[in-house]
Amino acid sequence: MTNIELKRVVVTGLGAITPIGNTVADYWQALLAGQSGIGPITLFDASRHDCRIAGEVKGFDPIDHMDRKESKRMDRFAQFAVAASKQAIQDAEFVINDANAAQVGVIIGTGIGGLKVLEDQQEIYLTRGPDRCSPFMIPMMIANMAAGLTAIHVGAKGPNTCTVTACAAGSNAIGDAFRLVQRGYAKAMICGGTEAAVTPLSVAGFSACKALTTSRNDTPTIASRPFDRDRDGFVLGEGVGTLVLEELEHALNRGAKIYAEMVGYGLTCDAYHMTSPVPGGEGAARAIEQCLKDAGLTPDQVTYINAHGTSTGANDPTETAAIKSALGDNAYQLAVSSTKSMTGHLLGGSGGIEAVATVKAIAEGQIPPTINLDNPDPDCDLDYVPHHSRELAVEVALSNSFGFGGHNVTLAFRKYPG
Repeated sequence: MTNIELKRVVVTGLGAITPIGNTVADYWQALLAGQSGIGPITLFDASRHDCRIAGEVKGFDPIDHMDRKESKRMDRFAQFAVAASKQAIQDAEFVINDANAAQVGVIIGTGIGGLKVLEDQQEIYLTRGPDRCSPFMIPMMIANMAAGLTAIHVGAKGPNTCTVTACAAGSNAIGDAFRLVQRGYAKAMICGGTEAAVTPLSVAGFSACKALTTSRNDTPTIASRPFDRDRDGFVLGEGVGTLVLEELEHALNRGAKIYAEMVGYGLTCDAYHMTSPVPGGEGAARAIEQCLKDAGLTPDQVTYINAHGTSTGANDPTETAAIKSALGDNAYQLAVSSTKSMTGHLLGGSGGIEAVATVKAIAEGQIPPTINLDNPDPDCDLDYVPHHSRELAVEVALSNSFGFGGHNVTLAFRKYPG
């Protein structure tokens, strides 16, 4: 096997459209302020549903980012991806042209894809007949379109793919993009996760499998409460987070600003159950350990973990156990927080916006809080940064994402010394 010189990889651009802000700046300030983006569902009539709240994106108009005709041929999840990818490229001050297009790729993950289009077209099929279905139905609903359409809109002709690993999809996309740049298959990658699954069928399905909270429809801002004893399920969210990952030498040569360096990627499988994590978090612990080994880091070097932290009875104690197993006594020396307490759970989009938050924590020296942590679960005994953000010099940060099917992903970023 030929030895490959691994390139150093840095983050030079960020993009985000979230329930608490449609730019990275607005998203980050809302996180630090402990602002909840959870409210009554407005995207459809949820009166018949057991869960009637969600973390919806507010005020998003796709024609601010693309032609009106093009926007009508995209599901909302793809609109989000194109818009946030353009944000990230602009933030990176990265110009894609004929000279470099083949060296710029896209990987954008999603858990579900264009479910809204599928629901709408099914209704048309049942009420008006098969010949009235849209010729754009298939290209609008398939999961890879977020990556494909992003490449079309920005002119990126390099590696292009899509990860579909449930709630780990966004983090897998970032990790896979990291590997491509690290191994020289691309000079830069646009990567992240997107989701727009606040739809009638999605909410009904997650409710049916007892995953969503149902007890706080009248008090939505306190419904998502990771690590709290009184949690009773997650809150569905929507949105997108994107990063521009770039080969360090390439970034330096063009004078790019650098938010952080990406240094590790761990991914494992529980091989245990369709929806439940393995008790004790053995699979998640291995993902954390693998990520640290990949990065050449030791547990005592980790300052902050952006937790998967879903606000479910299954995840929160399991993730806590995994962190303690992987990091030992150092687990009690670092800060852990779940930004899902403010955004809800974006499914395949969660790894994208949480990686953005993790990178910003390093760049800004501030830790976003876990809000609504009023009565900590006795099995969740780490420092979850309750209620209020915290100033802290962050040298190394991890971001965890775990998905139905037993997918476990951990990403590692560190402060760039420049």
